[in-house]
Amino acid sequence: MMAAVLAMMLASSAVPPEPGISESLARERAAAVRDLRYELELQVPVARTTPVAGRVVVRFSLAALGRVVLDFSRPKDAVRGVRLDGHEVAYELVNGHLVIASATAGSHYVSIDFVAGDDALNRNDEFLYTLFVPARARLTFPCFDQPDLKARYSLTLTVPTGWQAVSNGATLTTADAARVPGTTSLVFAETQPLPTYLFAFAAGRFSVETAERGGRQFRLFHRETDAAKVARNRDAIFDQHAAALAWLEDYTAIPYAFGKFDIVAIPAFTFGGMEHAGAIFYNASSLLLDESATQNQMLDRANVIAHETSHMWFGDLVTMRWFNDVWMKEVFANFMADKIVNPSFPTVNHQLRFLLAHYPSAYSVDRTDGTNAIRQVLGNLDEAGQMYGPIIYDKAPVVMRQLEMIMGAGPFRDGLREYLKTYQFGNATWLDLVRTLDAKTPRDLAAWSRAWVEERGRPTITTRVRGPGSLDPGNRIASITLTSRDGMGRGLVWPQQLSVSVGYDGDVKSVTVDMRTATAAVPGVEGRERPRFVLPNGGGLGYGLFVLDDASRAYLVDHVEQLPDPLLRGSAWVTLWDNLLEGAIPPPALFETALRALPVERDEQNVQRILGYAARIYWRFLSPAQRQPHAGRLESVLREGLARAATQSEKSAWFNAYRDTVMSPEGLAWLERVWRRQERVPGLTLAEPDEITLAMELAVREVPRWKTILDEQLARTQNPDRKDRLAFVMPALSADPAERERSFERFTLLENRRREVWVQDSLQYLNHPLRAAHGQRFVQPALEMLREIQRTGDIFFPTRWMERTLWGYRSPEVATTVRAFLARQKDYPQRLRWTILSTADELFRASRVPS
Repeated sequence: MMAAVLAMMLASSAVPPEPGISESLARERAAAVRDLRYELELQVPVARTTPVAGRVVVRFSLAALGRVVLDFSRPKDAVRGVRLDGHEVAYELVNGHLVIASATAGSHYVSIDFVAGDDALNRNDEFLYTLFVPARARLTFPCFDQPDLKARYSLTLTVPTGWQAVSNGATLTTADAARVPGTTSLVFAETQPLPTYLFAFAAGRFSVETAERGGRQFRLFHRETDAAKVARNRDAIFDQHAAALAWLEDYTAIPYAFGKFDIVAIPAFTFGGMEHAGAIFYNASSLLLDESATQNQMLDRANVIAHETSHMWFGDLVTMRWFNDVWMKEVFANFMADKIVNPSFPTVNHQLRFLLAHYPSAYSVDRTDGTNAIRQVLGNLDEAGQMYGPIIYDKAPVVMRQLEMIMGAGPFRDGLREYLKTYQFGNATWLDLVRTLDAKTPRDLAAWSRAWVEERGRPTITTRVRGPGSLDPGNRIASITLTSRDGMGRGLVWPQQLSVSVGYDGDVKSVTVDMRTATAAVPGVEGRERPRFVLPNGGGLGYGLFVLDDASRAYLVDHVEQLPDPLLRGSAWVTLWDNLLEGAIPPPALFETALRALPVERDEQNVQRILGYAARIYWRFLSPAQRQPHAGRLESVLREGLARAATQSEKSAWFNAYRDTVMSPEGLAWLERVWRRQERVPGLTLAEPDEITLAMELAVREVPRWKTILDEQLARTQNPDRKDRLAFVMPALSADPAERERSFERFTLLENRRREVWVQDSLQYLNHPLRAAHGQRFVQPALEMLREIQRTGDIFFPTRWMERTLWGYRSPEVATTVRAFLARQKDYPQRLRWTILSTADELFRASRVPS
């Protein structure tokens, strides 16, 4: 083994490392580097324009003689000095790496003085926070920026006096920094072994809430200025974290491993949350909910808390070896979160919740030409960000639920416990887990994995209802057959369990079908009357495009609201939407179904799903001429629903739908009175973020006093972070096309794209359907900027950039622009091509719908 390591290091030493972190470089270093520790010092100046200076001591041992390749993607003048074992040493900066040509086998330390880059520090005037996933730590300090070189971190931060700071480790000491007046130094305890992407710190003018739950101390760092809002949310935040920790310790049989537990609520945070061990970062708006929060928003908060807490075991304690398995940490975080949240919301239909939370999102990618496999080949971490998305966050939990059903809940849990215990504080692959689980079931999990995990796409499942024959005049059936087809022509079969609903007037029969082959018969239906409908996924278990037979499709379009069970209705709506996108249902017909169903639907989750579908048909699948005859009825249905809603959560859902679709002068006048606080919605309290959104929606509709409304809203916004965000977005709302063009041109400069959520808000309005005639000029330059967006932005930004760019369009002209761009890009990165194809899919489909 030692000889193989030496040969690898000697062979690679003469080859300069390529840009990014290639898999070959990662393997070279993982074979050679041991016992890794970082001692990092950073000085954060008061002025945001002044660079952050730092020093890092990297301690490690080498398995054999060879080069040392650290990652530091900064200009040469950002390195102020390099020492190896206390002596100055020659080094080279090449392709984002700091290379020391040779070091002997054994223990070493490299000390480097440097100037940190701001790209991953997210510096604002009053706060900063790190976000190093997937391999962005190298933008801030020299390190081995790969997931399978876990290290212990010691951190000293010098920050402006009056700032709070938080990191993975507990705060050991705090003292005034004698050498730098007006600053304070904080020393943090050494961490447990972590990969670079989980090392984190935040500092700034934060307020801190504290609590104790079950003998454990919690702290919440936030910048919210509304004390009542904080008081209204704090206990729920602490309670839900404590409950998630207790559940996970019981399920995994492993105590929480990272000591203290802090929560950091960051304004306009790019993600919903980020699982830094001991210091989870969240988007502040996802934690600190307004009084008008809907049931879905409350469920989403509980879910994101459980998700990020689950990562303490799945991802933090055991980390994937390489980012091709990034989906493993995400699937278990989502899968466990669904289990954790259920007991806290006993009145919620959690089977329906699972269906609506995962299936539509996963299908939004998996039905497109831009779909990808759950587990992918990854040659360089520069491309790792494009692996994130609905396939790993939403398809993978569906797949994992199928795996748990195959194995049984007990053996599945026991396998996970063994896996976590075996690889704790280390790294593992999907194949390591498969081997562990495979020993606990007679099913061939390797074969199962090939279809569900290693390949892209979903099955197309059709239904055939056969009668007894032409000589029998009765209305009986001989069989119902399900046939699975691989639309990509690979002959794949996706083994899965289905809960098929066979519907009669007043009666629905649920039948379990274990579909291990391409064709399966629905058992127990022979000789029964011909059903009114067959819904292959009525129980919400199966995954695929379920093409309804003609009779079932017609019945469900006319009677979906009459189905007796909320889960059955939810599954029917997801299936009807799929069939609309496949061209089997005319959009006006399903729009009418939605308007008919909304007044009688009583499950809030289904109401929000139907409202979402109605809005998407209205804006994307109806032409402006087709919208006109439907607009009045839509507004009437929404106002009636708002008046009828019994809870604030329900009222908020109906009000938001009305606000986002209203077009009539009477409706806009009423909304303006609500915004001016001259009229109120009984039973609904609008908070500051609600009023900001309402002002923006009035402005994009160019109501007569739109500019005054925006200016007044800016003046009355109290929270400084929300005020800055609104000021940034306002040019995109202008009625002046030239100002909107200047608003878009700002994004060519990286400095104007750093607050990515603000950019997304701007794009949302620049490309609004009401601005489509002018906004389509932004599509081509947005496409041309995508590679730069991917190179400089965080992991979700490229997809969100394209989603916000294309959401408001349905015309063949814009569809042609996208297709022509892709046709010209012969060497375009495959994952970015997939991003464009998946985000443009509804545009392509809508452009084919007759106007």
